[in-house]
Amino acid sequence: MTIIEKIIAAHSNQQTVKPGDIVDVLIDTRAARDFGGANVVKNLLDHGLDVEDVSKTIFTFDCNPGGSDQKYAANQQFCRQYAREKGIRVYDVNAGVGTHLAIDSGLAWPGSTFVSTDSHANIMGAIASFGQGMGDQDIAASWAKGKVWFKVPESVRITLIGNRPVNVTAKDIILNLLAIFGANKLLSYSVEIYGEEMEKLTLDERITISSMGTEMGAIIVLFPTTPALLAELKAKTGKLFEPVHADHDAIYSKHFDIDISNFTPMVAKPGHPHDDTSVESVKGQKIDSGFIGSCTNGRIEDLRIAAGILKNRRVAPGVVLKIVPATDAIWNQALEENLIRVFKDAGAMVSNAGCAGCAAGQVGQNGPGEVTISTGNRNFEGKQGKGFVYLASPDVVAASAVAGYITTPDSIPDIPAVFSSAVHSSLFAEKGSEVRKTKSQKPEAKSEKREANRSEAELGGAKSETCHCEERSDAAKPIIVEGRVWIIRQDDIDTDMIFHNRYLTITDIKEMGQYAFDNLKGYEDFAKKAKQGDIVITQKNFGAGSSRQQAVDCFLSLGISCILAESYGAIYERNAINAALPILTYDPEILGKIGLQHGDTLRVNFDSGEIVNLRNNQTSIINKFYDAQKAIYLNGGLL
Repeated sequence: MTIIEKIIAAHSNQQTVKPGDIVDVLIDTRAARDFGGANVVKNLLDHGLDVEDVSKTIFTFDCNPGGSDQKYAANQQFCRQYAREKGIRVYDVNAGVGTHLAIDSGLAWPGSTFVSTDSHANIMGAIASFGQGMGDQDIAASWAKGKVWFKVPESVRITLIGNRPVNVTAKDIILNLLAIFGANKLLSYSVEIYGEEMEKLTLDERITISSMGTEMGAIIVLFPTTPALLAELKAKTGKLFEPVHADHDAIYSKHFDIDISNFTPMVAKPGHPHDDTSVESVKGQKIDSGFIGSCTNGRIEDLRIAAGILKNRRVAPGVVLKIVPATDAIWNQALEENLIRVFKDAGAMVSNAGCAGCAAGQVGQNGPGEVTISTGNRNFEGKQGKGFVYLASPDVVAASAVAGYITTPDSIPDIPAVFSSAVHSSLFAEKGSEVRKTKSQKPEAKSEKREANRSEAELGGAKSETCHCEERSDAAKPIIVEGRVWIIRQDDIDTDMIFHNRYLTITDIKEMGQYAFDNLKGYEDFAKKAKQGDIVITQKNFGAGSSRQQAVDCFLSLGISCILAESYGAIYERNAINAALPILTYDPEILGKIGLQHGDTLRVNFDSGEIVNLRNNQTSIINKFYDAQKAIYLNGGLL
């Protein structure tokens, strides 16, 4: 068996498991955050459920440490009160990123299972642990039963051959891999990474790579353990863990040999983590701000690299550099090593430990038109505010903050770039770059795209100015539905496009429908025009991104009868199934076979997979419900 198969088998009382098997998996540690935690508790209370084992159950308040947002503060206090009543451990606003705390304190270990409302819980692949981000209902079920259902994924083996270039960081490795595989070529696979250079990776470097498995669409990116890793974990936790490896005759669906010696320092361009290019190609792009932190690059090694560049230097005039250590222990270590003094002397802002820019966190947001270079893992439009975010390694972010524009550590100028009222800066004239290229051009391009897409969103007869926010009813779940179709021809529609993070503190499903597709260009008025029973049809990797349950519940709130897509983000698929939102997959050519157009009425049979275009009576077959999905649907949801 592969690594993930061995872990799942060991936690489901099975001798062996294979891809496609659906089993109940025992969860060693079950976490909920300040984002999603209140909804987990609400699910438990609404269904009269208790916590199965408080010793394996934790809260982590890492999205908004300090409760600077009133709704986050209310949710945190609600969870604290529940934790006091039940005796649940709380890693409060002073502790740091929950997944990192789990690794560093031994709450997760090689061969263990870990779930959280954090969509980057698969960061546990760094230590050969099976971690999964899940929605509120999944986590509530794991708290109540100690187990969750899971479909064993297929596994992919990637071997990185050759020697790693000296200027290529762990962040560059994952950005290079994203450039190769994109956001959906590894969708729903478990990925194992091998190679001599991979065996040399430190724990912090493994964490950086595994943390962006979600952005690749993978279930998880796993590294087998090494003696050095086990020694590092023992030093942190005081525990000696067993090695975890795949069997020598493990079966993989795909094998890839990739030459790491060809990797170069990379950035992800604004909008998509997989839209990657070399740092050299964007050198000279003027920036407004920099961010070093997140669950991807907030470790002590990252801070040391940044401090090495910032020492005896100053952040460029007008540029804001924000630094957020991943955990309080790392913060204190940075204090002891004098790194905090280096950051402050350089003019950087240092915040308390946490996730920072993700999910409207305490720092790291940007304003309209602001250009940020960040070590985060996501740069979806609107994710960190109204500006534009480049993703890069800590050394590139630090160097860029000093230069005032995107650059590398070996190209930091003696005199930094300054802001000017001129559209063009003579400093970059020889490069042929506009100082404000991103600001002056990108919004205009997006405006044109918005107008192009708007016609696709105009559906006849849907002129209502009020949204249909119907409370869901789980009685008599229909197996056959009919509804008017919305065809959205776009891949990788992420959860920020479906239900933006500015609405995450909403817990009442009746309020969620009005925000559906609020951040999807061309479909901002979808909620006003949607009718009860409508069907949404889209393309690959629908629901990529975070674990937010609201991205499912907003469609239930509107009364959407089902969603058809070529494929789904792994967490979104689970959330939809568990909430009894009918989702099915189809092959791309199917729509053409039945001549399906915007506004047609489609009949869908969940049991047989038969679809009928009622405008022309053309019939075809898509993938039907599988047994576990049907059982959960007829039950009215997982809980």
